[in-house]
Amino acid sequence: MYKIAATDLMKKIMGDYFLSLESGTKKIAWCTSVGPAELLRSFGFEVYFPENHGALLGATRTAMDYIPEAIKCGYSGHVCSYTTADIGAFLKKQSPLQSHYKMQGIPKPDLIAYNTNQCREVEDWFTFYADQFKCPIVGIQPPRYLDEVSSDEVELVVKQFKKMIPVCEQVSGNKFDIDRFREVVKLSKEATLLWQKVLKTSTAAIAPLSFFDGTIHMGPIVVLRGTQLAKDYYTTLLNELESNVKNKTGFLPKASTRIFWEGMPIWGKLRMFSDLFNQNNAAVVASTYCSSWVFDRFDENNPFESTALAYTEIFINRSEKAKMKMLKAWFEEYKIDGIVYHDSKTCFNNSNAKFGMPQRLKEETGVPALIIEGDLCDLRFFSEGQSVTKIETFVEQLQDLKVNHG
Repeated sequence: MYKIAATDLMKKIMGDYFLSLESGTKKIAWCTSVGPAELLRSFGFEVYFPENHGALLGATRTAMDYIPEAIKCGYSGHVCSYTTADIGAFLKKQSPLQSHYKMQGIPKPDLIAYNTNQCREVEDWFTFYADQFKCPIVGIQPPRYLDEVSSDEVELVVKQFKKMIPVCEQVSGNKFDIDRFREVVKLSKEATLLWQKVLKTSTAAIAPLSFFDGTIHMGPIVVLRGTQLAKDYYTTLLNELESNVKNKTGFLPKASTRIFWEGMPIWGKLRMFSDLFNQNNAAVVASTYCSSWVFDRFDENNPFESTALAYTEIFINRSEKAKMKMLKAWFEEYKIDGIVYHDSKTCFNNSNAKFGMPQRLKEETGVPALIIEGDLCDLRFFSEGQSVTKIETFVEQLQDLKVNHG
């Protein structure tokens, strides 16, 4: 049975991170997962990520207990289920953090910061909490759906970043220190490049990391980037995976086909999907999702411009044309035979199967596509029987294609 040994260390790091939020030693800033965490850390904030909590509600399959609470308050059951599950859990004063880490619940924010580079919902979601906790809220609203990110767009985002500084100073009690900011950006860059190398180990014929493993091991790059801890963790994980590649050990030694996962995970069904693909000898070796935390543009010599650029040119914030170009490059790099699009019912912004992309991409690359319907947290939008049948049929077709075409 293949096991990644670093998983135990990762669980300990994540547990320690959550408990540190209750230590009371530092001020707490809430931040979107692809938001200006480096700037917040440079002021000495502990940073908490509500999206990470949303994923936890999905993974523990408790989201459906809480979504109706948010709906009662006027939040549609068709908007982001991270948002509705998280708000519902807050209204019920419940959280998996209580049972998993013996915490009192989510940490109280001193400051809330968001970046709408992923979607507009984060602004509504975080504003709800700013009203509840009567705390300051700052937002970054970058231009969206871009083919290329030009210096004009970067300049606009830099101005918004800089507008955060007086609020951060006031709430943290610390003056802005450009050297400290550079230091955090440098650590963040080092960790994110290690994470990129971790993901690229699965370009190997026998891949040591599946997409499903990646969704678990990305925890530190989301919640601890900008810290030495994240850098150390990915150094350890990378060493292990590189050694596995050398020894030709991986999660599926005799994969007959290599799959790309496009879109959000279905958090409550990770194990089911992982087992399903493996049983059908299909290795899910790469994804758009896990690559969302590769910020190779970070540069401590230009901390504002480089973080503004990196956070604006992420996959989810780009045009269909730019996304297709990125997907084509990944297909070649990971030797992809087929792509599965998750059309997530409450995550419109991160579902790329709605405007003909699967068909256009297949015409240009020859890579067959399958669309499955589901959701990140709300399993009422997911039919397991139907999805299993579709995936098994798709994998069989890919295997036949390989046999017939050599």
